[in-house]
Amino acid sequence: MSTNPLISVRQVAKEYDGAIVLERLTLDVVAGTFCTIVGASGCGKSTFLRMLLSQERPDRGVIELDGRPLPSEPTSERGIVFQKYSVFPHLTVEGNLLLAHEFAGAPATGRFFGSARRRARDEIGGIIDDIGLSESRSKYPAQLSGGMQQRLAIAQALLKRPKVLLLDEPFGALDPGIRADMHVLLLDLWKKTGMTVFMVTHDIQEAFKLGTRMLVFDKLRHDSQAPQAFGATITYDLELNGQEPPETGVPMAADNTERQGDIAHA
Repeated sequence: MSTNPLISVRQVAKEYDGAIVLERLTLDVVAGTFCTIVGASGCGKSTFLRMLLSQERPDRGVIELDGRPLPSEPTSERGIVFQKYSVFPHLTVEGNLLLAHEFAGAPATGRFFGSARRRARDEIGGIIDDIGLSESRSKYPAQLSGGMQQRLAIAQALLKRPKVLLLDEPFGALDPGIRADMHVLLLDLWKKTGMTVFMVTHDIQEAFKLGTRMLVFDKLRHDSQAPQAFGATITYDLELNGQEPPETGVPMAADNTERQGDIAHA
């Protein structure tokens, strides 16, 4: 794994209507890292993901991708999956993926024809196999379980082979059994592709289980007279030993059990 950062964040701050949400965010993340992000509700975790996607812009500071400032708009280098399934209900599994592929490859018409359409179907066939939806390619989202719908949403995000995958509590609505299956799927895809992952979760056990690095967002400063005067920042930045990063196969060094207790009681 390269030691040069893929993502660099320098003194980033964000506020809404005079309320400071995030402040003094600074970190470097190398390619292939699986970053899990935890913290109290409202502390800016999802805002941070939206800034990484370019849906939001920092009010101060800079975020760089591969040594260059982030583009001002979302690009194919960054894919995102939300907790709410972002799929088209009137299209089949294959239709959902084909439409997303067509919009990216033929923005003027939104459609592929002839040999281009056949090539597109071949390409999405591989993703359908990887994501475990081969038996459901002709089904509509309403015919799929919650886990299967989330698999489809992840497949959409992976279509353009992004360098960075952003996940905003993607498994929060799933029951424990399906959630465990999704953990296995996500880790398999991460190791296979070598992509860099940022995943927001409210479940600290999930954060320790999946990540090679965990970021804890919280406020360092509080003012009871002016609760909006200070924002959250990264209060813990921990390397974890739960997974083996792509390419190196070397576990990250840390004692997760002790650190999980430390975070839970912080």
